[in-house]
Amino acid sequence: MALDAAKLPMETKTLYVPPLQEIADHLNVSLKTNFGDVMCEVVDCPDLTKDPFYLASQGLCGNPKVVEIGGPPYLLPEVDRTKVYDLKDIAKKVHSDPAFIVGAGAGPHPYLGRNCEGILNLTIVNGKVNQHSRISKVDKNDDKSEQETLPNSETRVALLANLLFSEGKPGKVLKVHAKKRVGNDDFIASIRKSLEKAYKDKFVGLGGVFLLKEGKAKQHVMRDFSKTRIDTEEQLNNWLKFYNMSAPLIALGTFVNNDPGLDLRVQHFHSFSQHGEAGHYHIDTTPETVEYLGYFVPGHEIYRIDKPIHTHNFGRD
Repeated sequence: MALDAAKLPMETKTLYVPPLQEIADHLNVSLKTNFGDVMCEVVDCPDLTKDPFYLASQGLCGNPKVVEIGGPPYLLPEVDRTKVYDLKDIAKKVHSDPAFIVGAGAGPHPYLGRNCEGILNLTIVNGKVNQHSRISKVDKNDDKSEQETLPNSETRVALLANLLFSEGKPGKVLKVHAKKRVGNDDFIASIRKSLEKAYKDKFVGLGGVFLLKEGKAKQHVMRDFSKTRIDTEEQLNNWLKFYNMSAPLIALGTFVNNDPGLDLRVQHFHSFSQHGEAGHYHIDTTPETVEYLGYFVPGHEIYRIDKPIHTHNFGRD
């Protein structure tokens, strides 16, 4: 069962869309404070259905939109299990058809019977689903993470999600290639903070995919819902299960340079892999050898759906 999307509150804002070359020029300078080797350029989007990305559609272009559903207050300090959303209905609500949807969220706990991470990667065209999304869960017996691909019949997310909707078409995209981390920021934070400085008075949002080509990353997977309240960062970190996951990892999500009062999660990426590891990306743990390759597009609008009435800034790392 999912909530009736037609009845969910929604706010929409137009995003500022800088020229891609202008963004690349900014990043070629600013990212050098965080990475030893940086190359940002505007390119034709590669075929993302192929190795090493394995996405559900070829490109990221065609009416790109940043969509945020729900939020951490529906998970913490206590879970609201009623917050389940069907992406088929969300696509209609944001007027996306065809819809190529990629991003990070909580997986469909009604499908699995327990809490899980969602790594969203699917197309919906005239109601027909091509589902490549993964979920990641913590094994109850040995605490190992387990990745599973969702069937075409399962298109729900729960609690919270940060998604890029597009038509999945080829087109011009921003390519960001970075090696050897010398600063303290993760890959996405370094880009986001650069855009925060470059466009202080404007509202910019991007989404897409990045590949951790070399190295390892700190990632978490949520355990099943806590039976007790989670009120502190320490309690949260004890509940989450952290892993050191190995490249290649394919990460999907969105980020914004600021929050104009929409109670946004400013960055959120989940990754999957062909070798069975998947989770919520935090930062690489191998700065000397790490290599990232990302492809991103700026959204034209942001859709904020079912924003929590009672909010907090807790559990958003």
